[in-house]
Formats: sequence, structure tokens, C-alpha cells
Amino acid sequence: MAGTNSMLSSFISHEGKNTPNTSPTYPLTQSTSVYGKTKTSKAPMFLSSGKKKMKSLKVAKATLAMDFLKEEIKVDVSLSLKVTALVTIKIRNEVSMMKIPWLYSQNDMKHEERGVGFQLVSTQLDPSTMKPKVSEECVKDWSKCATRKANGPDCFSFEVELVIDADFGEPGAILVRNNDNKELYVETISLDGFFHFACNSWIQPSHISKEQRIFFSNKAYLPSQTPKGLKYLRATELENKRGDGSGHRLPSDRIYDYDTYNDLGNPDKGVEYARPTLGGETNPHPRRCRTGRPSTVSDVTCETRVNTMISSTYVPRDEVMEGIRRKDILKGIWKGVLHNIPPLVATFNNENGVPRDFDDITNLYRNTPQVEMSFNKNGLLKVLDIRGSIEDIFKFETPKNLSWNVTSYVQDDELGRQTLAGMNPVSIEKLKEYPPVSKLDPTIYGQQESALKEEHIICNLNGMSIQEALDANKLFMLDYHDIYLPFLERINAQEDRKAYATRTIFFLSTMGTLKPIAIELSLPPNGTNIPSKQVLTPPVDATTNWLWKLGKAHVCSNDNGVHQLVHHWLRVHACMEPFIIATHRHLSSMHPIFKLLSLHMKHALSINAMARESLISAEGIIECGFSPGKYSIEMISAAYKDWWRFDLEGLPADLIRRGMAVPDETKPHGLRLLIEDYPYANDGLLIWSAIEELVQTYVNHYYPDENTVVSDTELQSWYSEAINVGHADLREATWWPKLSSPEKLGEILTILIWTASAQHAALNFGQYHYGGYVPNRPPLMQKLIPQQHENEYATFMADPQGYFLASLPSLFESTKYMAVVDIISAHSHEEEYLGEMKDTYIRWPGELKIIEAFYRFSMKVKKIENEINRRNVDPKLRNRCGAGVPPYELLVPTSKPGVTGRGVPNSITI
Repeated sequence: MAGTNSMLSSFISHEGKNTPNTSPTYPLTQSTSVYGKTKTSKAPMFLSSGKKKMKSLKVAKATLAMDFLKEEIKVDVSLSLKVTALVTIKIRNEVSMMKIPWLYSQNDMKHEERGVGFQLVSTQLDPSTMKPKVSEECVKDWSKCATRKANGPDCFSFEVELVIDADFGEPGAILVRNNDNKELYVETISLDGFFHFACNSWIQPSHISKEQRIFFSNKAYLPSQTPKGLKYLRATELENKRGDGSGHRLPSDRIYDYDTYNDLGNPDKGVEYARPTLGGETNPHPRRCRTGRPSTVSDVTCETRVNTMISSTYVPRDEVMEGIRRKDILKGIWKGVLHNIPPLVATFNNENGVPRDFDDITNLYRNTPQVEMSFNKNGLLKVLDIRGSIEDIFKFETPKNLSWNVTSYVQDDELGRQTLAGMNPVSIEKLKEYPPVSKLDPTIYGQQESALKEEHIICNLNGMSIQEALDANKLFMLDYHDIYLPFLERINAQEDRKAYATRTIFFLSTMGTLKPIAIELSLPPNGTNIPSKQVLTPPVDATTNWLWKLGKAHVCSNDNGVHQLVHHWLRVHACMEPFIIATHRHLSSMHPIFKLLSLHMKHALSINAMARESLISAEGIIECGFSPGKYSIEMISAAYKDWWRFDLEGLPADLIRRGMAVPDETKPHGLRLLIEDYPYANDGLLIWSAIEELVQTYVNHYYPDENTVVSDTELQSWYSEAINVGHADLREATWWPKLSSPEKLGEILTILIWTASAQHAALNFGQYHYGGYVPNRPPLMQKLIPQQHENEYATFMADPQGYFLASLPSLFESTKYMAVVDIISAHSHEEEYLGEMKDTYIRWPGELKIIEAFYRFSMKVKKIENEINRRNVDPKLRNRCGAGVPPYELLVPTSKPGVTGRGVPNSITI
């Protein structure tokens, strides 16, 4: 490979040094030595890989070794030292160890060029050239010497000997070049057990990418603290990840950039498949990762869709979901396919697939343990371990909520309990005035006043007046009026979709439980500027009992839609993506904030790309399975524009916004909950406080004062771009926190980590156990409540149960939805949970205060788990303990793999 790499040849001009141009350059891509012939001597014990290599890696010893290197000791600079690097790699699991020598023998490179090249970079500059000191490049044909590691069939390790000058100084980076014809995943590189490089990245073959990859040691540096020998490499690595904003992204790229959601529709297929672009003045929305695909023929503002049969949506190469996690998802998809076979067959024998009775629904679930499935290396179904009746393979696991109480869908107290401890515990709010008033434009949506009157609720207030109940914090509400009403006319014009804009009033009993006491159902104005509104109250006879059940089903359908579209997709997935993109574009991997956030960014971009392909896209899961249908994305945009605020995304601020808590410094966490037994809030505050304490300790360690925050150029660029580009449609909002102090930085980081971990867990992993029984949380309704003057009223009166069942999704639509929530509620076998101390000593070498902070956090998380388990058996806590009441476990930090209804992963993993 001729020529020299420009990476360091331009270093002098980058630094502004006036060194003569005749200074020798450092050939980072050449296999020849940059030093020529040198005399080699044995390295000190902490650098040598000899027989006495240390096996026990203690932090104190590593720090001592690092300090030893920094000392100015007299050495013979004519001597060179050998250091041994232990490299851990992964290969694609379809490549067996037996195939490796043959595979790499097919490489058309010369034998001496084949392999992987490594070159160490010092933190110091060479005083004679004012360029970083670099080692000779060592090229290793790992296929001939790698040994399989015990932690996985696709993991291997091998050793590389690198030659450095005796006055080389502390290793700060390592450059890697892949001369083979296959990409290679480099996991870690360790120098004699003391200097660690957490690479965790795919290295592309040199014929695809000629750049040497840069990996910094695990030591954290603020930009102002960057050693001179690493400054240029730090800037170069960020530039490589930013790209230039042009071109079609290839699967091998590792470029992070922004774009609008202009790829949700397919106008070339027909006008009915066109969808609005999310992002921009018309439909505000956070930005996504740019792919650069060509525009459609019929609309140049739209990007072409990916053919998922032959490819997938671009995300930077290291964001692609791999290995066991990908297999777990494929396994879930196969389960879903099998589960849908019986309802599909039944559809041909039953008009519209309507359940004949509730047994048709409960028979979808098995009564035996889940059947194990085997898959081949490509994730395809291979063996079914039937272990009993063959029909069980086609059945779903019984949701926990159904197994605890088969009639939970009809009970008032269960509806109230799930607003506090179900899959959507973040919509309930304190009723501030009665009747409630809409904020919509009355000239468009009719009168703002509610149809709710005093007579609708007064008899259910335990003798209180309405004002007394408001003053005593006894009245609460689920309010979906303003989010649904602007879209109802179009929603209800769709085939087999019928919805209301609902309000539900709850009364807080002396036992601390909520009971629904009134439901308002609103439809759009009917031409007289008076919206069609009706109010249902608890039943007094058989007819009103079924009307009340239908009303609650519509409330739960509204709740399911807002949960999925607003709280889950928008607040967690979509709003996190710009911060993740900005982190990679502006925070070096050696930046302490990058090192902290990297734990909480894994897999999110890949998951969001999959969502654009199949969840929120035209004819996707949301459109086909939820009441809003093709207007779902417009509802998301409306919520983002009118309701979302970053400063209120933290748990305490959100509870105060909804009136569910008031500030009280005498109480734990500085809050007093208005409903003492609020499982989501009580458990969530424990986790929030633990995260907040860890983050503030971490921030204070690296940022002792305001100036260090304000002067951190990478940090300020990160936050500015996340707002001004990633959240461009709200960039003028005055509520964005100012990044002006360690306290404000801690607040911002705590919100991000809470959102990616505990908030996502609370909203995601209960979807199957609470929504897997469709009558409990129907994703859509097919019928409105019949009115006495309508023909369907006679049908309802003759067979109210049949009318109720016909209002639900068909069996086939139900099982499709159940299969989806089953998949997305599952934990992978590779899940990393909050509080785990994985590689903490290696990630922060020598940072004893940081390691101690993570240890305290880990211990606190374990105590939180014990406390949640204690609460779940406390009979005084009736919203999480009692006959037929499932425990609230969604914020229990740990979990086994599968659909468990518990576990808090570090990041958005599904």
C-alpha cells in the first residue's frame, strides 16, 4: 500500500505549529516500520507479556503502572521495548472456526499484507517533529493464531507484539487497519493487562474503507485536558462520524446525521399510500438518523422505502442489532406467525372473524408452560419441542393480568388500578376544575364546555360536594378529549374504526383506590357547531351495565392509543434519537459524558429504524392495529407541538405537571404524592433518585465549577445541536434548560438516562401482560355505542355480549396485535440491566471515586429491588397487593429473558 496517510501528516497545520515541512510523516497505513531498524530490549514487567504476566488486574496497580510511565526517568532512547496487546474479536456466527483458514486463504492480498494492522499512539508529541509518537505497525494474520474464548462461539482472542521507543510515554490510542476481505468486530484491546481500549466496533476491510480506525484508551479526558499527542486524532474521529451531510449511506458506513421522517409513506405505490413528513413547520417532530436514500418519483420531498425482504434501513454499522439479540427477535416473529394460524383459519369459517363468546378469546392462551423452539443459524425455525399437545404450539402464553383475574376487563376497580399500576400509568391527572374545559379552538371544534354536570357524579362522592372533593384531592381524570377530537371525523371515516374523544372521572376512595364515576364520550361537531357528547355513569340495571362496559372499552382503547403513540413512541423513542445522534457527532469516545451516556444509547437507533419500517409507516402495525389508523402520525406531531417539554420529562416534574404530586421538602424525594399508593410513582422515584445521585456525583467529579461546563466545547456543541437540529421545530422554546452549570448538566443527563431506562421499562415491558388480553386494552374499536334511535340498538338489546364482542377487533386482528406486543415485551438473553457493574473497573481505569459511585449505585439498585418486592406483599397497598391483584413489577430492576413483566434495561433495547 503506497503513500502515507494524511491523518497525522496534517497534524502540524491543525495545531498551528511552525515546524518545517521537511519533517518526516508517520505512515499510518503502511506496513513498513516508521522507525526502521531498532535495537530491542526487554520491557518492564508491566509492559512485558513474558512468563510472569499478571493475572490479577487491580485498579491500584494499573494506576501505579500509569504513573510510572509518566515519570521522567532516564532511559536509553536508542532502545526499543516490546509490548503485548491482547485483542478480542468477534466474527459473524455463520463463519465457523474450521472455515476461517480457508476463507482467508481466498484473500487475493499478498500473504505478508493479509491480516490486521495495529499501531500504538502516545499521548506525547515527539519534540523533534512535534507530531505524536507512534509505534511500528504490526500486521497480524489472526486466522492462524486466534483461540476461541469461552464467552461465546464467535469470540476469539490473539496476541500482537508492538515495538515502541523506550521514551514512548503513555499509550493513548491505537490505530487499526483491516487488510482482510471480511469486516471484523474488534471488542477490546488490552496492553499487558493495564491499558485497555474498549473498541466494540466493526472494522471494514481496507478495500472498503482506507482509513485506519482510531480507538482511544479508556481514560477519560475533557477537551481542554486532551494530551497533545491525541488532540488531532480526537478531532479527526469526530469528523469521520459526522460526515458531510451528503450521499446515500451504505451499510458499512458509521456516519451519524439528521433528517426528517420523510420515509413513512410510499407515494409511488399510489396516492392512498402517501403520508405526511414528520418534522418541519406543518408536522413538528424530532429528527431521525439520515439514510440519504433517493427520493420517490411522485414526490421529491419523500424518501424511497426500503425493501425489507432484501435489505434494512441504514443505521451506523455499530448500531446494527447482532447476535443473540437479533435471534431473540426472530424467534418472537416466528412465534407470532404460528400463533396467527388458528385465527386465520377460523376467519374463513366465521364471518368477519368475530368471537362468538369470550371462550373464543380465552382459548387463544395455553394452559401449559411455553413450548421451546429451536432455530438454525439464520434464525429460521428448525425444531419444535412440542412436549405435549401439538395445538399448544399455536397458543399464546396467558398474560399475567388474565391469570390473576379472568374478568379484570369489566371491573371498575381494575380500570382505576391500571391507571396507577398498568401499562400506561403516566396519563392520570388530578382534576383541577369541574366540569373540565377543552383548550381547543371553539370556532373549529365547538363549545369548550364539557357535557359533565354535577348530577353525573354527586351521588358517588361519599357525601362530599364537588368543591369539597376537589379541595380534598379526591377527583382525578383520564383526559383524551383534546388529543383525539381534531382527528375523530377522519378516524371514524376509516373502515371498521370507531372512536370517541373520552374523559373519565375517578374518585379516590378512603382505601386509596380509584373508582370511575363518569365517562364522557365526544364526537366531532355535527354541523350545528354543537359536538355530539354523551355521559355514562355507573350502571343501575342490565342495559346500563353493558353500556358502561362499552364505554370503558372505548376509554381503554383511547388509553392504548395515547400510550403507544405519545408516551411510548414520541416521549421515549423519538425524542431520545436526536440526543443519541448528537452524542456521537460531538462527544469524543474519550469524553466522560460520552462514556456515561454510551451505557444508555445501545440499540435505540436500530430499534427506531425498525419502527419506521414496520411500526409507524404506511400500512404498518400502528395503522393496521390501532384506532387512529393512518392519522396516527399526525396525532404524534400534535402532541409533540402542543404538549411535549424536555424540562418536564423527569419524573418529579411530570408528577407535578399532572397534579399527582406537590413539592414538599419534608417528604422523601421532596414530593408528596396525592395518591399515596401510586406504584409507578413510588417505585419510579426510588430509581430516579438513585440515577440522580449517581449522575450528580459523576458530573461533579469532572466539572468542579460552572466554567468547566461552559468552556467544554464538545459538550456545548452536543447540547446545542441536539436542540437546534435534532429538535429543530421546538428550538425557540424558552423551557429548554440552560447548560450553564454542573447542576444543570446533571439535570439534563438524569432526564436522558431515566427516559432510556426506567421510563421505557415502565411503558414497554408490561404491554403483553396488560394488553395481551384484548378486551382489557383493545387497540381499536369497530362500533360506537348504539343510540336508541339507531337500528343497531335493537341488535344490542337482543345480544349485548355479541354486540360487545363485535365491537372488538376480529380474532385475526387481535392475534396480530397480541403477537406484536408479545415480541416487544420480551427481554433478550443479552440484556444489560440498570445497576450492573459490568467492566466498571476497566471503563474508568484509576478513577476510584467514579468506581465507588457506581458501586454505591449498584448496591442502591439492589436495595430498590428488595423494597419493591416488599411493597408487593404489603396488604395495605391495595393497588399492588390483594386477591386477584397482580404485583407491580415493571420497575423491578432485574429480569430473566423473555416476557416477564419486569426488568429495567440500561437502554431502549426493544
